[in-house]
Amino acid sequence: MGDYDGATVLFDLDGVLVDSAESIRAGLTAWAAERGLDVGEVLEHSHGRTDHGLVRLVAPHLDPVAEAKRIESHEAAAGNGVRPVPAALCLLTELDARGRPWAVVTSGSGRIARSRIGTAGLPFPRVLVTADDVTEGKPHPEPYLLGAERMGAAPAACVVVEDSPAGARAGIAAGMPVLAVASTTDPAQLGHATTVVEDLAAVARLLL
Repeated sequence: MGDYDGATVLFDLDGVLVDSAESIRAGLTAWAAERGLDVGEVLEHSHGRTDHGLVRLVAPHLDPVAEAKRIESHEAAAGNGVRPVPAALCLLTELDARGRPWAVVTSGSGRIARSRIGTAGLPFPRVLVTADDVTEGKPHPEPYLLGAERMGAAPAACVVVEDSPAGARAGIAAGMPVLAVASTTDPAQLGHATTVVEDLAAVARLLL
């Protein structure tokens, strides 16, 4: 029995359940070049943020709604660079087999999230919270609070699985324990999480 047996699991998507780094990098690089922005700065600030939030941060002179759609189009065009994270399918299958509730809470759009879940061959969650559903993205707690609400669970009865500092802060701010996977981020940058582990297999041992 894991440390969080019985908790409702709220997974981030990119970097946790799917490896979409190639697609994200290609899409953001194309957008930055199109808008004459510094590619390095765009990539540095993109992790865990909604596209709207990224635009407001790195290109405040541009319309975040219109630019988010441009970023989405670029990332959709680079959609072949998506694959499941090792252990993701086994973990989700086992959670379903045990009747354990789980959801996905992502900073991506609904279109991109559904495409990546399907491309990776993972089961679709009963609840999917995307950037389209919230006013404030991570690190604001709104996405995870909405995920808990839609799952019918109290925040304290949930556990968040994240890979980004912004996502981990969102979970903590929502009053939830956070299992941070150091797959895309230096562990030192995830020190505010409840627990930091090296991969999704380690998450499974804590959840099951």
